[in-house]
Order: sequence, then C-alpha cells, then structure tokens
Amino acid sequence: MTGTATPAPSTPAPARPPATGAAAGPGPATLLGPRPTGPVPDLAAAVRAPLPLPGRGDTAGRWRALAAWGRTDLVLARLAEGHTDALAILAEAGCAPVPGALYGVWAARSGGTGAELHDGAVHGTVRFCSGAHLLDRALVVAAGEGAGDRIVDVDLRDPRVRPVEGTWNPAGMAASDSVDVEFAGVPAEVPVGPPGFYTGRPGFWWGGGGVAAVWLGGAAGVVDDVRGAAGTDPHRLAHLGALHTALAATDALLARTAQAIDADPAADHTTAVWTARAAAEQLCRTVGDRAPRLAGATVLSRHDRLGARLADLGVYVRQHHAERDLAALGARVAATDTAATDTVSEEAR
Repeated sequence: MTGTATPAPSTPAPARPPATGAAAGPGPATLLGPRPTGPVPDLAAAVRAPLPLPGRGDTAGRWRALAAWGRTDLVLARLAEGHTDALAILAEAGCAPVPGALYGVWAARSGGTGAELHDGAVHGTVRFCSGAHLLDRALVVAAGEGAGDRIVDVDLRDPRVRPVEGTWNPAGMAASDSVDVEFAGVPAEVPVGPPGFYTGRPGFWWGGGGVAAVWLGGAAGVVDDVRGAAGTDPHRLAHLGALHTALAATDALLARTAQAIDADPAADHTTAVWTARAAAEQLCRTVGDRAPRLAGATVLSRHDRLGARLADLGVYVRQHHAERDLAALGARVAATDTAATDTVSEEAR
C-alpha cells in the first residue's frame, strides 16, 4: 500500500491458587484476564480494532490487549505489538498511517549495522526486521545527516527494500520472519517527526512497557500449559506457587506503571518502566526454569506447543539486554539517591 503521512485526526493437597491473572475488584488492577480461547487469529484480524493510545487515559487497557496477544501466541504478539507501536508513534508525531497498511518499527542498530540517511535516501542494513515479508510499511529509524536520528515511513514494496534470506534461524520466534533488510537508496519521502523524535518523545518508554506486557502474557501462556501437571505432588505445587507469585507480582507492577503514566503523562516514567521491564524479564527466566520442572518429561515431550512456547519466550525476552539494562537501571537509581541526599543536605544548612 502506498501513501504519505499526513496530519492526523496424606494431608489434603493445598488448594490451587485462582486462575492466574484474575481481576481483583474494580478498575485495572491487573493486566491478565481469563485464558484466551479459540484459534490464533491472523495479524490483520488481530489488529483490526485499534488499541487505546498510550498516555491517553487507558494505557492499562492497551497493555492488557498486548498481554492477551502474548498469552495466545508470541509470534502474533510480536508482529501486532510492532504494528500498534507504529500507529502510536505516528499519532504522537501528528501523522496518520496509510489506511489498511500493516506496519512495523525497524530501529535496530546491532553489530555495526543500522539504517542511515544520505542525500535524502535510506541506506544500510537493519537487523531483526520482524514481518519482513508480510508487512506493507515500516517506520525505519535512520541515523540522521544532521542532529539526531530520523524516522522514515517506508513502503516495503519498493524494490530497493531487500530482505536478506538466511539471516533469521533462531530456536524460537522463527515465524516472526525477523530477517535482516537492506535499504539501497530508498527515498526518505515521508519523514515522521523532527530529528531525535524516536527516542526523545515521552512515548518511547511507554512503548517499552508495552513490550514487557507481551512478555508477561507469554509467560502466562506457558503457565497455562503446565498448571494442570501439578496434581497433588508437593514439589510440583511449589513450582506452581512460585510461578503464580512471579506472574501476579509482575502483573501488578505493570498495571501500576500504566496507571502512573496516565495520571501524569508529562512526568518522567523511565525508572518505573525500566523496573517493570526488569521484573518481566526476571519472570520469563523464572518460567523458563520452573515450568519444565513442573511439567516433567511426559508433558514436555507430548504437549503440542509447550516446547515451542518456551523457545519463543526465551528468544523474545532477549529484547531486554540483561545485565546491561540492569546496570543502567541501577545507575539511574543511584543517581536519584545521590540527588535526594544532596537536596536533604542543602535543606539542612
């Protein structure tokens, strides 16, 4: 699809915990609802109804939908999250999407790769371009010729946009089609926002929280698949209890973060979102460790999708950069502590 971005308009077994993520009381107390049922929808059907925009009063509702997609199928969720993130970026920039187009956001700069702008055209190779053969358009983040990166709305049918076959061979998330894509002088005819807009806007980390909501949903989907294997065995029940606790804690933290964003969208929520992302990453590692031990060899070898779910979750959550992201969070917390101490010292004078 083509077009341009325009201004927008022996003792008894202990009782089982309640179904993970059941809502508690009125309001968006949690993001996880009942376990989704029915077949996995295709991408176009899943995103037909737009999600609430982040920071506009129902960020929790948006993240709840993202978590439900993750709980259903992580490949679907990866592509749907990218599409809805692109629509949010366009809205924040005051631009409108091309009607009916399926979008992605391709911004990776890995191992010396990444898009660049030269003479008004996009050049270079971008890694991890999910949906490379499926999507209609992508918001490509390119290193600018002046101050700051630029976002360009690119028509992926342009013959100068070339997926690189054989560059996506993971153990999980294979169907996300996240191959490298080469840009051979694609005209940057549809810029989105000013230089530096991609990371400089408030919505950048709101989107990062949305990705964590997908991880939460993916973790819940694995627990859905293994919870029935616990039976009355106390060791397996202990694993189920630990998984339930980790899910509930991360769910509550993300819900609280969403509410804080809506209560004051102009505030800096970076620390809160980084904390929620770290909690979601820890949750996924807990699930990867405990869920197989709860399931046992029989369930792991006979379940029709558990192994694939675990592999998908393990790959997808590596969008969190592990110790590097934790170190950045720790430095931010330490800087806040230092600033608070300095303020107290000044007031005590």
